[in-house]
Amino acid sequence: MMKKDIKDSDAGVAGLISISEAARVRNVSHAAIQDLIKREKLSAVEIGGRRFLQRDEVESYTPESIGRPPKAKPAQSNGKKKGKK
Repeated sequence: MMKKDIKDSDAGVAGLISISEAARVRNVSHAAIQDLIKREKLSAVEIGGRRFLQRDEVESYTPESIGRPPKAKPAQSNGKKKGKK
């Protein structure tokens, strides 16, 4: 987990949101946000023993596509149908 210790007087504190608020912003679970922090997809800062995230980073996060890539489409035919002779 990316963890930074900052003081309340540091710049950027106004843009911080809690994990619960980040979950509401992204419409995901609290655990999903914690997992993104653990996998270092989102960075968190610790203030007074609590973790916070930058609101703009949470809002701009684009999830990776998961699962198997789609199958390739079959080659296009030339319009002629094969038939019996």
